[in-house]
Amino acid sequence: MKVVFFIGKDKFGSAKNRLYADEVVSKQSITTRDNAAMGKDTEGYYIVIDGNEEAITKAKEIIKDDAKLLKGAEAEEIIKAIESQESNAADGFGAIFG
Repeated sequence: MKVVFFIGKDKFGSAKNRLYADEVVSKQSITTRDNAAMGKDTEGYYIVIDGNEEAITKAKEIIKDDAKLLKGAEAEEIIKAIESQESNAADGFGAIFG
């Protein structure tokens, strides 16, 4: 299960630290991206958490006051863009050592 949050630049560091400090959430796959790196204008960050239902529920609670939970097409767009960036990076790395 994957969820996507958008969080303002001013609250990102604190929210990220709280997620990583939690014993359950920190064991999940957590990906962060600067909004500008995703081609967006608003200052802030995306946080994608890929994990089990318990961890997702806990993550939502931890950053509920700081982050906006994205849903539907908006969330899917961010997930696909990040996966594409990771795939391109892996392809580039493979070309160097391939």
